[in-house]
Amino acid sequence: MLFKMVRQLLYMSVKRIKTGIPGLDGLIEGGLVQGSVNMITGSAGTGKTIFGAQFIWNGLQKGETGVYISLEESPEDIKEDMKIFGWDFEKYEKKGLCKIIYHDPAQVNNLSTVMTEEISNVDANRLVIDSTSVFGLNIENPSQIRRRLFGLASALKKHTDTTAIIITEIPEDSKALSRWGVEEFVVDSVLILNYLGIGEEYSRSLMIRKMRRTDHGKDIYPFEISNKGISLGTPKMNL
Repeated sequence: MLFKMVRQLLYMSVKRIKTGIPGLDGLIEGGLVQGSVNMITGSAGTGKTIFGAQFIWNGLQKGETGVYISLEESPEDIKEDMKIFGWDFEKYEKKGLCKIIYHDPAQVNNLSTVMTEEISNVDANRLVIDSTSVFGLNIENPSQIRRRLFGLASALKKHTDTTAIIITEIPEDSKALSRWGVEEFVVDSVLILNYLGIGEEYSRSLMIRKMRRTDHGKDIYPFEISNKGISLGTPKMNL
């Protein structure tokens, strides 16, 4: 009983950053741990980029600042895609509260430096990097890729006022949690997005694989992508 009370007090003392995903924050004691590094992973088409953009957008609505670093899509494409949800990032960029940039994956060696500069430029409360899956385009040695990813996560953890999301991809038909098999070990939490097709019907679901300092939900939670973004439903099954 005493241990349970102490644990509850510790959990209550942890500052949380709301994700902006309806239905999710209640499963993770109010939000992501402030200053944590979190991984969103899943196969193609699961909504990972939308999740990251929604996280930044939610912060902007609360007066927080954000940086979105894309290693794949152009900032213009991302901003146009997000307008379908009514998210006008350009308005906040003009105010200096937000920045969406493209970083050439051929220059991943200096990603940590660029990231630090961009965080400083807007005093970012939130950061998204999308996606670490492209690291292998210019680094062939898996051990070097892992060192780069570990270095990136270590650099992020130095920014204790910035809560970060790293997006990665699970290869099709793979049982791994990430492209390179190291991301899940250097982050504070892992959220898996799934996209399952049965016949002509498809469904999406989310699972919280781990989250440090958090008593999180253990079920598989269906979610929808509507014109308002991602929102979770009730559990599909109990694990």
